[in-house]
Amino acid sequence: MSDCSNDTTTLGTSKQATEEVKSNSEESTMAQESPKNSAAEIPVTSNGEVDDSHEHGFNRDLKRSLPAGLGLSETQITSHGFESTKEGVIEAGAFQGGQRTQTKSGPVILADETKNPAMEKLELVRKWSLNTYKCTRQIISEKLGRGSRTVDLELEAQIDILRDNKKKYENILKLAQTLSTQLFQMVHTQRQLGDAFADLSLKSLELHEEFGYNADTQKLLAKNGETLLGAINFFIASVNTLVNKTIEDTLMTVKQYESARIEYDAYRTDLEELNLGPRDANTLPKIEQSQHLFQAHKEKYDKMRNDVSIKLKFLEENKVKVLHNQLVLFHNAIAAYFAGNQKQLEQTLKQFHIKLKNPGVDAPSWLEEQ
Repeated sequence: MSDCSNDTTTLGTSKQATEEVKSNSEESTMAQESPKNSAAEIPVTSNGEVDDSHEHGFNRDLKRSLPAGLGLSETQITSHGFESTKEGVIEAGAFQGGQRTQTKSGPVILADETKNPAMEKLELVRKWSLNTYKCTRQIISEKLGRGSRTVDLELEAQIDILRDNKKKYENILKLAQTLSTQLFQMVHTQRQLGDAFADLSLKSLELHEEFGYNADTQKLLAKNGETLLGAINFFIASVNTLVNKTIEDTLMTVKQYESARIEYDAYRTDLEELNLGPRDANTLPKIEQSQHLFQAHKEKYDKMRNDVSIKLKFLEENKVKVLHNQLVLFHNAIAAYFAGNQKQLEQTLKQFHIKLKNPGVDAPSWLEEQ
């Protein structure tokens, strides 16, 4: 019995040893075949050099899969040839090939090409609000006597004279329109009175001549009144053009000049306040920006002042020429009318090329004009 058990133990031991030898031989065979398989999988270029494109692709995939919080500047993955016992080594360090710089956190600056129209409108509103605030502050300070204002004494005197003359010319225009309305009513009444006298002259044989004389006189007065009315209306139209168009256009330029003056004084005051304050890294950019805005508004103010001076000069020349002709017309027409000089009255209208419309006569049609 003991002999049989010993044989059985020896047999089991021999079997285990045989299996271990087989496994070792299989492992050595796989170890020998693995370099061949890895070498077969390595791509080779036409020049016999190893193609690293797959290696770099693998590096990129692994770098993307790494978490951002590792604190590594860059990670480079290198694989060795089939003679090494390691499949791959991960090395941490500065990777020079294909390096990607990370953008630092900070304010994003939009380029001019990528600006949003809404942002541009918002910027315009901001600038307008700031400009309005400064101008309003300047106006209030001037009215309270705390702020200083730029004054051109000669130009301001000319502007005051122009405004005063405009009021006087408007009064003359209003009175001339009243005279024209009243004269029209008088001419209309004289015409009706002449028609009534003419009718009675035909029906009253005893007073035929008396009614006839009065009818002719009223009709003549009505005719001369219409001639005078045409001269007065021409005078009114010319003065109205001078007051409400020429002078008004000049006063609009004066308003623009005054607005430019207020802006100039507002930015001048702002610059003076900044210059009185401390000069450091924070205030120097503000002072430079304020100086730039002040210079721009100063150029605008000088330009508007020059424009106003030129317009006032031309306005004065035009005003003298227009009013000279119109006043001569008005005087000659009134004098001839009340003197009963019909020929002189008609000659006055011809002198100023005034054409009267005959009452009760319609305008010629376009066929007649042709």
